[in-house]
Amino acid sequence: MKTSLKLLAPLLAAVAIAACNAGGSSSMPGTAGTSSAGQSVSLPYALQPEWQRKNLARAACPAVIGKPACMALIGTNGHVSPLQEGFTPKALEARYNLPITKGSNQIVAIVDAWDQPDAASDLAKYRTQFGLGTAKFYKYNEDGDQGNYPDSCAEESGAGWCVEEDLDIEMVSAACPNCTIYLIEASSAGSDDLETAEAEAVTLGAHIVSNSWSCLGSDACVDVSDFDTPGVVYLAANGDDGYGEIGAPAVLDSVVGVGGTTLTRTASGWTETVWDDSGAGCATGVAKPSWQTDPDCTGRTLGDVSAVACICVAEYDSNEGGWFEVGGTSVATPINAGVFALAGNAKRISAPEHFWTLKTKKRDTYFNYISSGSDGSCGGEYLCTAGTNQFGEYSGPGGWGSPNGVKAY
Repeated sequence: MKTSLKLLAPLLAAVAIAACNAGGSSSMPGTAGTSSAGQSVSLPYALQPEWQRKNLARAACPAVIGKPACMALIGTNGHVSPLQEGFTPKALEARYNLPITKGSNQIVAIVDAWDQPDAASDLAKYRTQFGLGTAKFYKYNEDGDQGNYPDSCAEESGAGWCVEEDLDIEMVSAACPNCTIYLIEASSAGSDDLETAEAEAVTLGAHIVSNSWSCLGSDACVDVSDFDTPGVVYLAANGDDGYGEIGAPAVLDSVVGVGGTTLTRTASGWTETVWDDSGAGCATGVAKPSWQTDPDCTGRTLGDVSAVACICVAEYDSNEGGWFEVGGTSVATPINAGVFALAGNAKRISAPEHFWTLKTKKRDTYFNYISSGSDGSCGGEYLCTAGTNQFGEYSGPGGWGSPNGVKAY
């Protein structure tokens, strides 16, 4: 595996000390409570993401440094009523000003690992609950077959991916009910299988490919060529562990890196701030694209756009017992994929470059400016803090903002 750990050096050093003090092995440790071998590590309290410190959620997939893991976070408040808890499609459509009657000729592919045998029935339950109609939904294995699927994600080895797969197809449905959704299931959560699924999504004709997984701490765990097809928009989650803790594929300059916000409904409308645990930062192992001109990162600056990621969105998953709340940048990523589909410009747009080269006046109109909040400590500058205006209205965790309609897409 091609792995660069420049992105996570401070965290890795701190966790290594913690592991050694606890009598652990000398192997390179992981983050979010796991080692590189997937064994539990007790992180110092100050290094834990807020969702972990405050027991707001649990990670669906264990994060292992340099290896792919899904980003879904499962709320800890138990089962909920979809009509009482969690933002619904109607709320998301209202906040992001989405023209939901569009998108009927667009294909959004979701790339995940293992087989979710209940994906179609769970999606039908979600869409029926919210009046979204019958889905145009198709499931494939990594070789493009509608059958011979991987081992079930309900098994221990991939249980968290069941939550991720349902979350992804439901969030695309929420943003773009008329889209055709392809779920491409990799045979495992290994880089090689996910890359095969990535290429197959394009072969099958997808216009947009959404990835709610990350190789935390690695800028080279996947081949760039599998995320760089002309006429196809690729998206990936920035991650859920705060400033500096990022990885591929989001850090690639051919991929739209999606950050997270905290969304609140008020009497007068909506407020949206940086989600405390949104991944963002400076990927020093990736050459800086010519179209990024921000001053304080010599490599690829992450992210590009954002959407809701707080533990506040409704999901249905029969394996988890029904309805519950979810969060993370793997919520924001398929929402933005659906927005691209509504716009219908995938064949003509060069994303994420397009967002960085828009005229300021257009950005002010086409995005909801994220003007407050931070995802960590970076001296109070724009790489982790919104509203500094050091580089226009950009911030790492909020990107250029969340969608306000589809004209930016």
